[in-house]
Amino acid sequence: QVQLVESGGGLVQAGGSLRLSCAASGRTVSRYAMAWFRQAPGKEREFVVGIRWTDGITHYADSVKGRFTVSRDTAKNTVYLQMNSLKPEDTAVYYCGAGLAITSSPHLWDYWGRGTQVTVSS
Repeated sequence: QVQLVESGGGLVQAGGSLRLSCAASGRTVSRYAMAWFRQAPGKEREFVVGIRWTDGITHYADSVKGRFTVSRDTAKNTVYLQMNSLKPEDTAVYYCGAGLAITSSPHLWDYWGRGTQVTVSS
């Protein structure tokens, strides 16, 4: 069992930055890949970025490449999402997920946090 808790969301103006955190707990956390997804009202949950605990390999969605950076702190079992140059279309609830492999399909991730709201004003 893996528990995930997101934090760091908020309201920011377009062009601004936010850093999200996802604290993971559970005896087998290191087995999993981690990911950030987001979901805007009326839309499906969308893949943002994934990272593997073991080697730090990452995979980004095209929509965030060059603006968002994912990192992990293995000592703290925490994954971070640094979001720069934010746009109004980045507004969504951001969810942290854990799964056995990085995939863009939300249906293939095993564990989810409750999410944190990110709102970007124009």
